[in-house]
Amino acid sequence: MNIPEFQHHIYEVAFSSAICDIPRVRRISPTSINLRIYLTVGGFIDIFYNQESNRVAYALIQEGQRIYGADNTGGWHVHPFADPKQHVPILSEMSFPDFVAEIEKFYQQQN
Repeated sequence: MNIPEFQHHIYEVAFSSAICDIPRVRRISPTSINLRIYLTVGGFIDIFYNQESNRVAYALIQEGQRIYGADNTGGWHVHPFADPKQHVPILSEMSFPDFVAEIEKFYQQQN
């Protein structure tokens, strides 16, 4: 996937979610992109993609701290809500729609 395709995918997911604001590009280069999406429930999601290394990282940030995340550095794993410093391996790729769905589920359970 190239940078424009990745960016388009992120925008599509954000626009279809009730908790996501409009994604903002924080940094872009010929080989990587970093986006941020503010959430209506507070906090934001940072998204990183490197086309050359195929590295992908998603992080839910609240009050300056990662409270949930997923990335493929060293194999796909999540940083769970219960203890975001942990690396819990997962069997397959965490897609951005799945990542957002997990966040939506978390906030629904909080209410």
